[in-house]
Amino acid sequence: MKIEKILNNNVVVSRNESKQEIVVMGRGLAFQKKVGESVDTSKIEKTFVLENQGISEKLAKLLKDTSEVYLNISSKILDYAQSQLPYKLDEYLYVALTDHISFAITRHKQGIHLKNPLVWEIRKYYKPEYQVAIKAIDIIEQETGITLTEDEAAAIALHLVNSQLSGENMAAAIQITEMVNTILNIVKYHFKMELDESSINYERFLTHLRFFAIRFIRKEKLEETVDQFFYEQIKQKYSQAYACTEKIATYLDNQFHCNLTKDEEIYLTVHIHRVTNRHKLK
Repeated sequence: MKIEKILNNNVVVSRNESKQEIVVMGRGLAFQKKVGESVDTSKIEKTFVLENQGISEKLAKLLKDTSEVYLNISSKILDYAQSQLPYKLDEYLYVALTDHISFAITRHKQGIHLKNPLVWEIRKYYKPEYQVAIKAIDIIEQETGITLTEDEAAAIALHLVNSQLSGENMAAAIQITEMVNTILNIVKYHFKMELDESSINYERFLTHLRFFAIRFIRKEKLEETVDQFFYEQIKQKYSQAYACTEKIATYLDNQFHCNLTKDEEIYLTVHIHRVTNRHKLK
């Protein structure tokens, strides 16, 4: 195993037997070493594989000013997150989360506590990610002795949500959260009811909205597969839900200058009918 890149005295980039790029951590691993020399395997404490070679460049820049302790913490958090979440995490999280944790701890030591205005929405709409983030706060405390706030947990959860996007655009994750929140409010106001947030139908609706919002932000349109007759049937059968969908379409057009496809209108209409009708029956 040869050193391909030295990130700092304790972190190097190498390749495994499968020729995959790996980041290797260990105390003094690169001390008095040069690129091309062998890695002292007895000093290796942590190894993780990188599929995206550009990530090592970003880690190199980050670790010039940030302790690899935070990279190790991030690695532990992401190992746990990957075991709990149903989707593959973007490798950029190694960079984003390391940077976030380092900055959060620096702010904590300086007595600066930033309030996260999206805590309530994140806790409510992204429960799996939020639960992972709460565990992340525990991991950070175990490793550093510092207890970060719920506001920081919400920020970590957003990083996980954002992993389903490009990996670097936190603004998109915030936009998705706000979009989901607004659509849910439109449904509540249209039907003049509170939704049963403990119901399976609500969870299904929320999941649909999240992935819908992700596609919308990415500008990924569903292919038109529905025929006009079926579309008209849905409009008539679920007329109240469709009227609500029209309000949502108006909001999306005004806010994002983008129109729903007929398939998306049908998906939304059916989900809205299900979540509101089951609530009425109950």
